[in-house]
Amino acid sequence: MFDLKPISKEAIPQALEKAQHYRLLNDPLAAESICLDVLDVDSENQTALITLILALADRLAGGYILGAARARDLLPRVKDNYQRAYYCGIICERQAYAVLHQGGPGSRVDAYEWLRDAMECYQEAETIRPHGNDDSILRWNTCVRIIKNNNLEPRSVESFEPYLE
Repeated sequence: MFDLKPISKEAIPQALEKAQHYRLLNDPLAAESICLDVLDVDSENQTALITLILALADRLAGGYILGAARARDLLPRVKDNYQRAYYCGIICERQAYAVLHQGGPGSRVDAYEWLRDAMECYQEAETIRPHGNDDSILRWNTCVRIIKNNNLEPRSVESFEPYLE
């Protein structure tokens, strides 16, 4: 049908600026497309990779459930251990927001569990963070506030007895 056109290596910095711009305009699909174009030319570009992860996580708010799995699949390509843990937390946190806002049976418990997963990632990131970088602590605190402000609780452990005939 149609073939994608490659961008030049010289265009990468400007393309990445555009991807950031589209994220700020709440157009994560456009940002995602640009990042994929950059990664086609420079598969190890860490800025494109992280921007792509964030764009996919941004799409969760619009109900794009596959975004979380696709973003998680990209995490092993992030070279920096701190960033890998931090952005893992971002993905989980955004998944919690999406579940909480969609509502439905079990959504509050699911949101709690995603927030706890995010907090585990942020805890890991905190232990290896660069000096003076408290981003993981700020995100941890946000998760705590969301849990408290929404009165979220873990799944209750009820005894399950199977029905026997």
